[in-house]
Amino acid sequence: MAHQPSRSPIRLLAPVALVVAFAAFALVILSSREDDDSSPAADTATQPKADTQARKAPKPKPQATTYTVKTGDNLGSISEKTKVPIEDLQELNPELDPQALVSGQKIKLKE
Repeated sequence: MAHQPSRSPIRLLAPVALVVAFAAFALVILSSREDDDSSPAADTATQPKADTQARKAPKPKPQATTYTVKTGDNLGSISEKTKVPIEDLQELNPELDPQALVSGQKIKLKE
């Protein structure tokens, strides 16, 4: 009887490693597609309808007369939260330094 060489465990691990690498690659591709769905570029496909509806509807007037600055706020985020344009915030608060907002500071939203 002839002696057969034993199989190396590496020969068995190679296909397993290939399957694992393929699964990892597929996972990365699928997760990047999910990220693309939430990207601003993906949102622009649905935005025109929302934008035209927003333009037709009258802009709501702010309910509160002041806003208290919170940590991390800037004029843009305050404008979004209160629905008051940045220009109006600056006109109503001429002493306001947009670069030096302080948590707890009060900002006028309307006269």
